[in-house]
Amino acid sequence: MGEVIDIHTHPAFFEAICPNEELLEQRRQALGLYKAGATSLAHIHNQMQCAGIDRLALLPLDLTTQENQFIVSNEEIRQLADLDPRRFIGFASVDPYRPDAADALEHAFGNLGLAGLKLHPSRQNFSPSSSMLDPIYAICLRYNKPIIFHAGMSLEPNTSMRYSNPLEFEPVAARYPKLRICLAHFGFPWVLETAALLLKYPNMYADTSLLYFDSAREFYDHVFKRILGEYWIDRSLRHQVMFGSNNPRFKQIRMVEALRNIGWRAGTLDLVLGQNALEFLG
Repeated sequence: MGEVIDIHTHPAFFEAICPNEELLEQRRQALGLYKAGATSLAHIHNQMQCAGIDRLALLPLDLTTQENQFIVSNEEIRQLADLDPRRFIGFASVDPYRPDAADALEHAFGNLGLAGLKLHPSRQNFSPSSSMLDPIYAICLRYNKPIIFHAGMSLEPNTSMRYSNPLEFEPVAARYPKLRICLAHFGFPWVLETAALLLKYPNMYADTSLLYFDSAREFYDHVFKRILGEYWIDRSLRHQVMFGSNNPRFKQIRMVEALRNIGWRAGTLDLVLGQNALEFLG
């Protein structure tokens, strides 16, 4: 069995970047996680060990023009990745409306050495196919860095679904066939549209960070077997789906166990749980 990588985690409550209660409360309100507390590195490592996860991709969010804040900055991500470079993969984020957006992304890749880009069209209020994004996509291509887009609905405050319908991303995939793109949350509730895009565009991926009722096993069964049909992932999309948990909103251990028991072939599980993430990361 290969390395297990969680491609979609949010480190907003990691103790190392939560120096005071004021910042902790700001992040609770921003993410709609009103009871979250600061989490020690030891507890994070224990969660990973219990779930059998080897590495986490840490995702920030730059909301400087929309909400005058970062929900974890690129510098904080670099700080966390330096605490445990063997386990943590740091991503960057940039607000596309920033006048210095291209410079900020150049700094994140060239100086901070971050591994990819996270964008949230619903929260950052932009269309993925807008020409405003072209300089950002060009930088990702030049540095050979992938993009994780929030896709589908969100439980966070201030997030319209308008810009996160999976079909919004088709012009980007078509215009930039060498740009590796992940539609987070499998674009839920538009999972059929997400699957169709993956079938059509080999540069597109999706992650499994979707869980909108209590049981991970039942929800994955509902989405991947009933909505999609039993064989879509195991036979057609096995090289384009990655494990993601959306932790801390959802518990990693429950989601890993649910995927291991969904009935996919062992080779498919290895791809989904880690190998596809390595390809995506380049």
